[in-house]
Amino acid sequence: MKNSFSSLARNELLQQLEAEKYDLLAIGGGVTGAGIALDSAVRGMKVALIEMQDFAAGTSSRSTKLVHGGLRYLKQGEIGLVREVGRERAIVYENARHIVTPEWMLMPIIKGGTYGKLMASIGIYVYDWLAGVKKEERRKMLSKEETLAKEPLLRKDGLIGGGYYVEYRTDDARLTIEILKAAVQRGATAINYVKAENFLYDINRKIYGVKAKDLHSGREITIQASKIVNAAGPWVDTLRELDGSKQGKRLHLTKGVHLVVDQSRFPLRQAVYFDTPDKRMVFAIPRDGKTYIGTTDTDYDGNLEHPRMTTEDRDYILKCANSMFPSIALKPEDVESSWAGLRPLIHEDGKSPSELSRKDEIFISDSGLITIAGGKLTGYRKMAERIVDLVASQLSDETGRIYPPCSTDKVTLAGGDFGGSFDRFVDEKVRYAKQLGVPEQAASRWVLRYGTNINKVFELMEKEETKQTAESLQLEPVVLAGLMYGIQEEMVTRPADFINRRSSAVNFDHQRAQAWVRPVVVYMSQLFEWDESQIAQFEEEANQALRFAKEAVQ
Repeated sequence: MKNSFSSLARNELLQQLEAEKYDLLAIGGGVTGAGIALDSAVRGMKVALIEMQDFAAGTSSRSTKLVHGGLRYLKQGEIGLVREVGRERAIVYENARHIVTPEWMLMPIIKGGTYGKLMASIGIYVYDWLAGVKKEERRKMLSKEETLAKEPLLRKDGLIGGGYYVEYRTDDARLTIEILKAAVQRGATAINYVKAENFLYDINRKIYGVKAKDLHSGREITIQASKIVNAAGPWVDTLRELDGSKQGKRLHLTKGVHLVVDQSRFPLRQAVYFDTPDKRMVFAIPRDGKTYIGTTDTDYDGNLEHPRMTTEDRDYILKCANSMFPSIALKPEDVESSWAGLRPLIHEDGKSPSELSRKDEIFISDSGLITIAGGKLTGYRKMAERIVDLVASQLSDETGRIYPPCSTDKVTLAGGDFGGSFDRFVDEKVRYAKQLGVPEQAASRWVLRYGTNINKVFELMEKEETKQTAESLQLEPVVLAGLMYGIQEEMVTRPADFINRRSSAVNFDHQRAQAWVRPVVVYMSQLFEWDESQIAQFEEEANQALRFAKEAVQ
């Protein structure tokens, strides 16, 4: 089944993967792989993408959720990186306004802190200039009084003033999904829970395909492609080892942890980027009635699939928050949820985790395997462009076919084609959602989650059958409609896909997410005719995601 992104079509997609020969096969369904799939599809390549977990289950759902230029990279002298990703964020914003939101960021300037007032002013000015920031979003320098007026919870002792500048907030997992949906709409084939287990080589030991296993059904398939791109994030070295080409540069994994607390305990008015007692910088950002705080930056060599918050991580972040916002006095029991993500950086001898470059690099093995490692969420489109330029050049040399240059800066992502006024669209749809019985705050979240595709969710929600099923499951109709849409058009394959990454409920609506698990499992088990062992496995996966977000480990 061509151009399907439905989990109902998994068998047909697996058959298609085995029947076709692709120009490019991307391994890894994070934001980098998604960007490669979109760019190559737009240029007319026949492209497939496989992901061994759910899409964005790794690093791409575990970031600080900012499409930002990275002011601290300027401090490290990475001028080119700041220029590139600073300008990229404006492109991502224009192409996906429903999931990329301008967020004014306050940087308090503390006596003896990381940035003095002059250096902060110069730094943010240069940052704005490099990033090509719009006039209305350029930085402002604030007095102590103006800084406290923006955020009264800030500590007063040692406070000199503040810098005020714009970052862009996003939902990283949904950004990845919208990129993939746009790729599939243009002919890409993408599927989750399919793991590359072995590479296939010709007599000259040139790579021409993979043996893969559908981890959902156990089915084994062979996929052939002229070019294979390893975009597996923290797993890129695992695939390089499989290819026998892990040599020279290697990955250096670091872990970043974020905590979520309710606004009733941390009523932050304003996103803040602040000094820590050990001279690092940390974000505190309000979102959906919560405040999230992070991140840490520590070396990591543990489990790649399930990095966890430790008590040390939790206590460090709480100490940082309480130091900058002394009146809140946060305690461990205030933490509603957390997430821990891995940064797949390029190792450099003698450098601490915070000093390692966030730049991406491309490796080409003797077999022809192309690997991309490193990089940042914000730079996904340029990373994809570099990879697809390389693939296009190689294919042109081999076949004579000429591919057009990258044009994804002009490609609106799924859900982002608003035509006229974005604000008017959101207002109209929020009003409509309220008429359907969705509470106002929730209505705004649902509309911004799906953008123009919210119409499809509403259509499902208004069906009498949906209302009756929702009532029998004791699930809100809008939640059931979102689940149905996710199954039909976002390849929700297991309950955790929806409860965690398609809805962000595990992180930002933890209590309600717990209440969703059983009805979501019941609905999906009936739809997909799961047996008792599958039901038990997938329900435990969803509950495990909730436990891992809540509990710290030693």
